This record gives sequence, C-alpha cells and structure tokens, in this order.
Amino acid sequence: MTLSFKFGTVGSPTGTPKKPGGTVGAIAFSKSIGLDALELGWVQSVRVTEATCAAIKAAGQEEAVALSVHAPYFINLNATDEEWPKSRKRLMDAAHYGYLAGATDIIFHPGSYFGNDPADVLKVALPRLEGCVKELQKNGDKVTLRPETMGKSAMLGSFEDALAMSKAMDMVQPCLDFAHLHARPGDGTMNSYDEWSRLFEKYGKALGSKALKRLHIHLSGIEYGPKGEKNHLPLAEADLDLKALFKAMKEFGCGGRILCESPIMEEDALTMKKTWMKISGEK
Repeated sequence: MTLSFKFGTVGSPTGTPKKPGGTVGAIAFSKSIGLDALELGWVQSVRVTEATCAAIKAAGQEEAVALSVHAPYFINLNATDEEWPKSRKRLMDAAHYGYLAGATDIIFHPGSYFGNDPADVLKVALPRLEGCVKELQKNGDKVTLRPETMGKSAMLGSFEDALAMSKAMDMVQPCLDFAHLHARPGDGTMNSYDEWSRLFEKYGKALGSKALKRLHIHLSGIEYGPKGEKNHLPLAEADLDLKALFKAMKEFGCGGRILCESPIMEEDALTMKKTWMKISGEK
C-alpha cells in the first residue's frame, strides 16, 4: 500500500551533497533518505536553461520524486499597471521552465491588498490570473498554478482568496500552507481538529472531493504575533498541533504532497511522514 501523501522539502534538503549537487543531487539525496517529493526553490528568479530542465526532469522520473516549483517571491496579482508585466513574466517563466523540468505544480505568493478591500482586490487579481492560465494552455505548459495561503493578514492569500481563484478557472488550485493558516488570525486559532475539519469541508464543497486527494501542502512550525506570521520554526519548537491536523486529513480522505518548510527541513519532513503513517495506519 502506498501512502496517500508524498513527503519532501521546499528547496533542496540541507544535507544535499556538493556532488552531484544542484537540483539533480537534491532529488537523489531526497530519495535516499526516504522522501519522494521536492519543491524547487526558484524564489529569487528563474534562471535555468532548457538543458538543465531536461536533466532535472530525467532525475525526477528516474528516482520517482514528484516535483513542484516555488515561483519567485516578487509576484503580485494586485501590482500597479506598470509593475504587473514584470510580475506576470516571473510567474509565466516559473510555469514554463517548471513544466520543462517535470514539475506539475507551480506555487506562488498572490501579492498584497495594499490596504484595499479583499473583494475589490480579487476583481483585479482574477482576470490577470485567468490571462496567465489562457496563455499557458495555448503554450501547452500543463501545470497547476497554486496560489499559496499567506501568513499575514495584510497579504492577498486568505483561504477564501485561494478558493475564489481556484473556483474561477481551470488549472488553479490552492497551495495550503497550514503554518500560515494557523498564524494568519494572530491569536492561536486554526489549530484544532474541528477547525481543520471545517476547512476541509469547505475545500471539498468548493472544489469537489477529488481535489482533497490532490492537495499541495506546505507545513512547518511557526512563530506569529497579532499581525500573523513572523518566521518558520522547527515543529518541536512550535505550537502547531500536527496530530490534530493529520487526524482531520485522514478523516476527510486527503492525499497529495506535503512539503516541509521548517529550518530543519528534511528532519521535520521525515517526522511528518512518520506521524502520518502512525495516524493514518498506512505503510
């Protein structure tokens, strides 16, 4: 029986050896320690050749490691008209080269409200995102764009925002960052079996129960204040109730990928895998 989830890290694991190094090395190292997913951290810019992409894709297929890409941080669906073309290019480059590298999912930070009403911001964001999707379809770049749920209340990227983007068009599904979802309210809520269950219920209703089997999850411990996220922490140093979360995920028949963003990436990713196996009874 295979596990419902593949586990891995966002960015190359810290123990990746210098040789062969790079993403190809990170894929082989991930597999060797018992991880079977990897999110490529293209967070500053997309600077890869088609040849490198082909090598990454081949390594992913050979090791049976599922690949995704974290697009550059400097993407904002609510950018000014002057800034938007640059933002758009970053997302499109991540999607195009990610597709060439064998990645199925492209994770991005949706942007900022700039103090405006979220509903008004979505009126700007949705048509822009839809334009990106149409171009990707035309180019044959078969990827799922995943707006990430963000950890600060000033950021575009509430759970509702991510659902709205995903409901409005094809090829878009949320990236559920549970540390961010826990940190965003700023008061320690979103950390119980009941709260997570309600979230999965809404997710299934909005996007269909099949979508619950294809979740793309970011997970770590997190430090937060009244305005939300401060920084990521190792699981053991944080108050995130991993067992409650995993129990809700088991209850709702969830599956997909869980990528760890803790400072001790692969260590915590393996802890998550062990915890999931214990709670789900999967082997």
